[in-house]
Amino acid sequence: MTDPASDGTCPWATGSPAMRAYHDAEWGVPSHDDHYLFEFLVLEGAQAGLSWSTILNRRAGYARAFHGFDVAAVATMGDDELSALMLDPGIIRNRLKIFGTRKNALAFLRVQEEFGSFSDYLWGWVDGTPVVRAPDAAGFPATTELSDRLGKDLKKRGFTFVGSTIVYAYLQAVGVVDDHVPGCPAKAL
Repeated sequence: MTDPASDGTCPWATGSPAMRAYHDAEWGVPSHDDHYLFEFLVLEGAQAGLSWSTILNRRAGYARAFHGFDVAAVATMGDDELSALMLDPGIIRNRLKIFGTRKNALAFLRVQEEFGSFSDYLWGWVDGTPVVRAPDAAGFPATTELSDRLGKDLKKRGFTFVGSTIVYAYLQAVGVVDDHVPGCPAKAL
């Protein structure tokens, strides 16, 4: 990890205006909105093996391709509609990731049915309170005990692209974990 930006901002967010805007307005902000939580499940799964900036730059393409992240609409996408997305330059054209989005939508709906909302399920892992960490010069961990346990549970529930590393990035993105560096102006907003 490099030194924080001159204003204390997390160093990973200083590479582009889009990354900075995402960092300042969204990353680490606690969300209880199921629509947003599904959006980031899609985006974080798409990121597997890629940089976040690659996915962030295609966010609008993912919204268009996956019905504005409407989980019920994505759950009903047919094989032909999903296969057609292999030609869409606005998203990552990986068949497993594309078809995995529908699989995750179906699993997401089952969790909503069981828990009342995906938010209730997700935030139940931390008793409704964000985990606030203070990463040091060594940087962020790739996984934690929480992401290990949650990833395993998600897999048991039928989700895909939910390995511990992806799950940890997801927890950071939706604010279950606050990993802003000490002194970052966005910490604990």
